[in-house]
Amino acid sequence: MTQDNKKLLEEVKTMKHVAGKPACMTDKPFHYCPGCTHGVVHRIIGEVIDELGLQDRTIGVAPVGCSVFAYWYYDVDFAQAAHGRAPAVATGIKRSAPKDSVVFTYQGDGDLAAIGTAEIVHAANRGERITTIFINNAIYGMTGGQMAPTTLVNQKTQTCPFGRDASTMGSPIRVAEMLSGLEGVKYIARTAVDTPANIIKTKNAIKKAFQVQLSGEGFSMVEVLSICPTNWGMSVADSKKWLGENMIPYYPLKEFKSIEVKGGETNDNK
Repeated sequence: MTQDNKKLLEEVKTMKHVAGKPACMTDKPFHYCPGCTHGVVHRIIGEVIDELGLQDRTIGVAPVGCSVFAYWYYDVDFAQAAHGRAPAVATGIKRSAPKDSVVFTYQGDGDLAAIGTAEIVHAANRGERITTIFINNAIYGMTGGQMAPTTLVNQKTQTCPFGRDASTMGSPIRVAEMLSGLEGVKYIARTAVDTPANIIKTKNAIKKAFQVQLSGEGFSMVEVLSICPTNWGMSVADSKKWLGENMIPYYPLKEFKSIEVKGGETNDNK
């Protein structure tokens, strides 16, 4: 080892540790496509679990879709649900597990807003004390880029190659708005992960959603606008730009429903 290398090593030893992998996450590399923002949301969830001290009592429910292997990445208990059935599985777990258990589902738009529409609507309406992280990238990802319930009008996919036609295919479903009118829902927000500022807001919203569950008040959900460069056929930079110019105008970023959280932070999104 050269003298310069020895000097550098000594300097490294004195450096302050300012960032690292969340303690509740494993060392397994993400399987997602390059540029996919599932990994960003996974890390945010991991940070929230650590900050709230929930690792030993958190139970996640993985769906069918790109995030089918979500259980690879967290050192917490996990269950695998059939396509669209994550809210039903989470309901059973939450009702039968110890009262201080924290249960969350992680679902894409094909899983939640298509085959799982009934499950998410009724779990929310019943006020199940679970938290749902809903990834909206306006397309079916794992199966190759088909039209999803959230696909925008005129957006091209494998199953609408000329663009989504609202007159024959219906309009994109705004899930957050649809669920926010239900009595059992206590917290609903829509965020995005296309910019550093929006990533910070997403973390605040997800933390608030977990705090609402801890309060025992009812159902909470955060819809996260995400990119899918592979199936959109765009670069990462162009995908983020497209999300900002096309998705956010149709899917506005905001808190749709919120409550004051007793004993916790209440101004996360301000």
